[in-house]
Amino acid sequence: MPRMDDSATQIAADLERRILDAIRRGASMEDIADIKESDVATPDAAIQSLKDGNARFFSGQATRPEMSANERRAQIMGQTPYAAILACSDSRVPVELVFDQGLGQLFVVRVAGNVVGEAGLGTLEYAIRHLDVHLVVVMGHEACGAVAAAMLPEDRVAEEPHHLQNLIRRIQPSLQAMPVIRDKKARMREAVLNNVRYQVSLLRDEPVIREAEAAGQIRVIGAYYEIGSGAVDFLVDEEDLRP
Repeated sequence: MPRMDDSATQIAADLERRILDAIRRGASMEDIADIKESDVATPDAAIQSLKDGNARFFSGQATRPEMSANERRAQIMGQTPYAAILACSDSRVPVELVFDQGLGQLFVVRVAGNVVGEAGLGTLEYAIRHLDVHLVVVMGHEACGAVAAAMLPEDRVAEEPHHLQNLIRRIQPSLQAMPVIRDKKARMREAVLNNVRYQVSLLRDEPVIREAEAAGQIRVIGAYYEIGSGAVDFLVDEEDLRP
């Protein structure tokens, strides 16, 4: 049976071979920048690539994709990420490492609580309109401090600085219909998942994202990262994504 990282290694080797061939032919940096991997060209392929990368990460077989000097120089000419990720700023959630992706493959927006705000929304619209990404992922994570803060009594929230209060209040609507869960860890997981679903619904209501998804250009999904295991659970089906 082939190792889990064999396919990723083969893809990287093939890309390097094509770049070297182009250099030998006297290709310009623009020509080299146009050499793209062909296996991540649809939303479904993008989802599978993230799943495969995370499987390598949590199983201890990460390839940590590195670029040759020529590939890095070619990046100057432009970027071609296949997925945009709205993730939390938590230092324990290094997005590219979690999905075992290299330079230029992911377009990442990070903000506490992975909340949808003006700057983040504009950044995602840029990725869709100008970078031709195939996938938008909202990723929450285990033990999210921002979600925990949103579960506090209002008088505790009011003690926080103004802008932090505003961020927390972007999460609170997702927690209004929380079921009664006695287990603290299970309750926290459900709260984070509720927030992911809520933020996904906000994104899908935005015209640029709604039109791109309706046209089949992108899919918008959710994800939950377990810090302890390193595994990502994907929320792909409509039933999983319903707030």
